[in-house]
Formats: sequence, structure tokens, C-alpha cells
Amino acid sequence: MLRKVMTMVLIGGSLAIAACNTVRGAAADVNSAANEVDNAM
Repeated sequence: MLRKVMTMVLIGGSLAIAACNTVRGAAADVNSAANEVDNAM
């Protein structure tokens, strides 16, 4: 079970990193996610 979860996390992380393409894009994505969490709270 743990192996499947870790595999999914690694695959998801790889796809997220590939989608950002740049460090600046990754920072913008993290900032956007943080803003959405703040709005939801």
C-alpha cells in the first residue's frame, strides 16, 4: 500500500514539475495554491 502511495506521489510531483517548466512558474503555482487555501479558510 505504501509503495503505491509513494509511486503516485512521485508521478504526480513529476507531472507538476514538468508542467511548470521554470522555477518562476513553480513559484507562481505555489503562490496561487497558497492564495486559494487562504480564500477557502
